[in-house]
Amino acid sequence: MNASGCASPGCACRDRKPAYPSDLADAEWSVLEGEARGVMAELVAVAGRPMVHDLRAVLDAIGYVTRYGIEWRALPVDFPPHEAVYAFFLRWSRRGLPERLAARLRGRLRILAGRRELPTAGCVDSQTVRAAETVGAAACGYDAGKKLKGQKRHVVVDTLGLLLCVMVTAASVQDRDGAHPVLALLREKFSTVRLVWADGGYAGRLQVWARQVLGLAVTIVKRSDDLRGFVVLPRRWVVERTFAWLVRCRRLVRIYERKPEHHEAMIWWATVHQMTRRLTRELAGLPPQAAGVTRHRCRSCPAPTGAARSCNSWPLSRGEPGEEANWPPSSRSRTSTASASSCRNRPTRATSTRSDQLSMGPCPPALKPLSAGS
Repeated sequence: MNASGCASPGCACRDRKPAYPSDLADAEWSVLEGEARGVMAELVAVAGRPMVHDLRAVLDAIGYVTRYGIEWRALPVDFPPHEAVYAFFLRWSRRGLPERLAARLRGRLRILAGRRELPTAGCVDSQTVRAAETVGAAACGYDAGKKLKGQKRHVVVDTLGLLLCVMVTAASVQDRDGAHPVLALLREKFSTVRLVWADGGYAGRLQVWARQVLGLAVTIVKRSDDLRGFVVLPRRWVVERTFAWLVRCRRLVRIYERKPEHHEAMIWWATVHQMTRRLTRELAGLPPQAAGVTRHRCRSCPAPTGAARSCNSWPLSRGEPGEEANWPPSSRSRTSTASASSCRNRPTRATSTRSDQLSMGPCPPALKPLSAGS
């Protein structure tokens, strides 16, 4: 056992501190830890070797891969070894740990929202996603309607937009055909669901089959032919919002997993992290957090918490405290020499792009941008 308390040689995961926006905050970990350990205790069939690596570090590593879409081998060194993290991902996903964990969090969120723990209605829809070259040709298909080659996610959500079921098929599978197994899975897991909303692509024989075989009433929410442009349709916008939540994770923007069940597990892990943060905010009575807001402060940079950009966008202060700053800087003043570092622990960036200039917010009084002659 090394100095950090981890039995793996060279691993310091038990001394690791949250350093990335994807890492679980202390309040979020206090919410997730009890649920995670409870699900793990339920899934244990035979007592074996205890877990060597820190549970929080492993979950943060999986969240890092899900959030930023990197390869497993590209995990930063402050996480446990990528071989161990990937092994935990496969083992837990095969046993259904992320799905059970999401079920627990979903029940708590529904109770806080004034609903029953188990849903009685849902909404079904599908989303076609491009597949990377790592996905085999046998698992891919061509969606003629979206003109995309890849795979299709069939999901069912409740009235709050919380994920109930997910299934990944080839993109060539029609919505009606893909809805048969996902609705059967929904009936198997949730006997309380009686009503499911869907779009016009699910009309026809699926409604008759669902009513006669599953006891589900599939209600079609159609778009009027007289409407032009973007219109929010009742009930259907809930599942579309869920798709928007999912694609905020870069790993879900494109499908990289060779097996459909691995991509389904990646969707569940993304859902677990999103539900954890949502539950933490609601328990604390905080409003929803805007997309793209940084939650962690750089340990050696004076950029304030909540800046909607990386800390390397903040210039190093050359003025006195309290001195009024000229912000936003002009394009000339934003161009500094290679020796003027933007952050004490980050590499120098000689020039900034136009997107950086457009995303700049108000500068704190204690900071003053670098001038062209400094």
